[in-house]
Amino acid sequence: MSTHSNQHTAVTREKLVEDFKILKDDVQELLKATASVVGEKASEARVKVQESLKVAQEKLADATETVKAKGKVAIAATDDYVHDNPWKAVGIATGVGFLLGIGFAAGTFLRRRD
Repeated sequence: MSTHSNQHTAVTREKLVEDFKILKDDVQELLKATASVVGEKASEARVKVQESLKVAQEKLADATETVKAKGKVAIAATDDYVHDNPWKAVGIATGVGFLLGIGFAAGTFLRRRD
C-alpha cells in the first residue's frame, strides 16, 4: 500500500515538473516572440517575467528537495517502526487489507445489483 502511495506521489511530482517545464518553455517562447516589441513598458514586462520565472524555478527546486527529504524521513520512520514492532505491522496490514477487501467486495456487489 505504501509503495502505491509512493508511486502516486512520484507520478504527481513528475507531472508537476513536466508541466512546469512546458510552462517555462512557453514563457521563453513568448519572450522571444515579443522581443521585437519596443517600448519601455514591454521591456520592463519582459524583465519581470524573466525574474518571476527564475524565482519559480528556484522555488520548485526547493520544494522538490523538501519533498524528497520528508519522504526519506517518513520511509525511515516507517522502516524503524516495522522493525521494532513486526507483529503490530502485520496486524495493521492485515486489518487494512481486510477492510479494503470488504470495501471492494461491497462495491462490486452494488455495481452488479444496478
